[in-house]
Amino acid sequence: MEAPTEKLSESLVIRSLKRFRDRLFYNTCQLESDSNQSPKIPVEDASLLDRIPVDVQFLILTLLPPEDICRLGATSRYWRALVRDPLLWKYFLLRDMPHWSSIDHVTMPKLEALASDICSNDLQLEERVEGEEQDNVSKYDYMAEYMKGHPACRQKWQFSRPPYEVVTSFLTSLLPSSEPRYAMFGPGIEQLDVSMVTRLMHAPDVLPVAAIPSGRQINGIGSGISYTYNHQHKLNILTLYSTNRAERDRARVGQYSVNDKLFTSEDTDPPSCLMFIPNPQVQEVCQAVSGFIYVANAEPGKGDGTVEAAKIQAVLSPAWGSTARPLLVLSCVSRERLKEDLETDAALRTTPTGARCRTPSVEMAQRLRLPQLPNPWMVQDTVAESLSGLLDGISWLLRYSGLRI
Repeated sequence: MEAPTEKLSESLVIRSLKRFRDRLFYNTCQLESDSNQSPKIPVEDASLLDRIPVDVQFLILTLLPPEDICRLGATSRYWRALVRDPLLWKYFLLRDMPHWSSIDHVTMPKLEALASDICSNDLQLEERVEGEEQDNVSKYDYMAEYMKGHPACRQKWQFSRPPYEVVTSFLTSLLPSSEPRYAMFGPGIEQLDVSMVTRLMHAPDVLPVAAIPSGRQINGIGSGISYTYNHQHKLNILTLYSTNRAERDRARVGQYSVNDKLFTSEDTDPPSCLMFIPNPQVQEVCQAVSGFIYVANAEPGKGDGTVEAAKIQAVLSPAWGSTARPLLVLSCVSRERLKEDLETDAALRTTPTGARCRTPSVEMAQRLRLPQLPNPWMVQDTVAESLSGLLDGISWLLRYSGLRI
């Protein structure tokens, strides 16, 4: 994601906006005969905001939240055209995506479109005139993609069910039913300095422990732990570790990999294509659960996307259950970096993701190849020490499991 950002600088966007402004007012205003003189905007046709330099206009746009930019576009023909500039919104996408705390299968931007060079295809705003339909207008709406993915504007894109399903869900809620069950696995529950599982079991203010069921045992796995969400809904989480605790501790201290006892690698053609098969106990878990929680290690430089993606695809195989079952990816770090730590640690200041010092949610989704999955999925930034972000992810998971939240 860093390479496309370098291709689209602020100066490039400002030059595009300047050319558009000159073109617009050239067509609408009477110019002086001197061709070297810049167009003058009649006072009666321009507001004070219209007459300020384009550089300052661009700075104003960068300081406004997206909803206010849209309101600004409703004030005049000039601003309406200006705020629809595809180059401007591509810049906003590349700038802001690394700071989004979550992303899902509905709001994930098409990163291949962001990697394309729209300038070479003459798609700058200067070529667009209000009311005209041109064949060379970008088919990728950067503004719509930004609004769809930005957390502050995402509400209207939230999952909604047809009316008949809402009625069915209400009638079903009146009947006693078993709590949803989820399988939790991934390197984030084994490699981090802070154990998220241990923190979860001792955080009654986040997800109180309801019970440790004695029934519903799965051979070699157990029955999991039941938690209460929002003092109303119960959910059961089965934690799947790749190996025993002693080996996990040794691997974490020595920084070496362990032999994964959850999966068996399968020979493929070509051999470079990784494929895994869940072991029999894991297959039984996959057939019994309502969804999956994958805890990814989001600390910089951690994680093998190829191996992780292959294991996720293995447990989500249609052979073990419906492709409608949701996958929640908790993009987890041990603890939040304090501002003081970032100021004193030069290595942290030079990380590609900047001050957040973690793998961005959009990059995590791409690394795990989530857009290729048929299942609904969500990536949520989480901190193991404080469990921040966890409830947002659990809320999404329960909603996609059919519960009324």
